[in-house]
Amino acid sequence: MLNPLWLHTFKTLVDVGHFTQTAEKLYMTQPGVSQHIKKLEHACNHPLITRENKSFELTEQGRIIYQYAIKIAKDEHALFESLCFDNPYSGQCLLSCSGSLSLLLYPKLLDLQKEHSEMYFHLEAAPNHKVLNDIQQGSIELGIVTHIPSSSLFQNEIIGKEALCLVLPKSYEGQAVTSELLFSVGLICHPDSHHYLSLYFDLCGDEELSKININSLPKAGYINQLHQILVPISKGLGFTVLPESAVRNFPQAENLYIAPPTKKVEEALYLVQKRNRELPHRYNTLIDKIKQVLK
Repeated sequence: MLNPLWLHTFKTLVDVGHFTQTAEKLYMTQPGVSQHIKKLEHACNHPLITRENKSFELTEQGRIIYQYAIKIAKDEHALFESLCFDNPYSGQCLLSCSGSLSLLLYPKLLDLQKEHSEMYFHLEAAPNHKVLNDIQQGSIELGIVTHIPSSSLFQNEIIGKEALCLVLPKSYEGQAVTSELLFSVGLICHPDSHHYLSLYFDLCGDEELSKININSLPKAGYINQLHQILVPISKGLGFTVLPESAVRNFPQAENLYIAPPTKKVEEALYLVQKRNRELPHRYNTLIDKIKQVLK
């Protein structure tokens, strides 16, 4: 690689046309300018100028190197300009959240992309621990989780709440949800079912449900694909607890019954990023859209 300092001296010499004036412009001595030119010629293995008294002419190789030096200078100028301009509507945004939230957010992010065609989104559905790990590792810039992460590693803010729903087949609509009923129907398990059940039973305001031993509930099935968890329930098999966004986005939602709780059960949603990580301005556009969707 050619020394950029030598290239800059050579370009300045050609632009100015005089060794003494080049030295003055670069705050160098004239012998220093000559030394840079000689070192550049040695590195190129070709003479770049031919001297005639106090003037000089470029050789053919000198003209090639001069054009190269101009290109380097332009590229550097463009680089510094790009560093000063952070377009809020251009570039990739890396976001991770739960599968249920991704069902809600992704169509809205596509609307945003249609509005600003130079923006695009990498959205990954993941559990809380993976969201936080990916942010810490730098593969994801922004995440949404349902518990407050370590303040020493992350900065966060509450951006909304998401209701949890106890879902049964449509045929049970209007029936009182008792422990006897749930034991007779059976649980459709999924990776977050125990977490959601515990939270729902503790906060729904029903004393009978709060006493249920979740581990003793009979299982009516297990599925780890979010979009399929409600399929057996829509066919009259089992019950489960899921975030409202997953239930509302299920194609056969008319075949489901959402049991009304005595008290509404909600999980707080925390927007998380790595502490002291300054995100590009396009993330402000993304965050504004997320807050608009979750308000």
